[in-house]
Amino acid sequence: MRNVKSKLQRVTLLTLPVLLFAGVSSAQYPLLDKVANKVIQKYQNSSCEQLWQERGQPKSQREQEAVNFLRSDPRMRQMFIDRIAAPVANKMFECGMIP
Repeated sequence: MRNVKSKLQRVTLLTLPVLLFAGVSSAQYPLLDKVANKVIQKYQNSSCEQLWQERGQPKSQREQEAVNFLRSDPRMRQMFIDRIAAPVANKMFECGMIP
């Protein structure tokens, strides 16, 4: 029992700073959160067929500007990808878009 409690305390101590940083960065960049949420909702609410059809289509001007911004700012890109990676990858996996 003592060993389990010790492991739980270590996990808590290791994950707490990560969770706190995520909360702070989220509060600092509301526009990034808005865009990330939009991307996540698009993947969660789209059927696999819709995602396959959209895959090769050109992006809108706004989407291109967002992509260019993320390409020019590695820190923001990292935060964006950290936010959307799991939900988008899960949907792509479900749809057979990634192995």
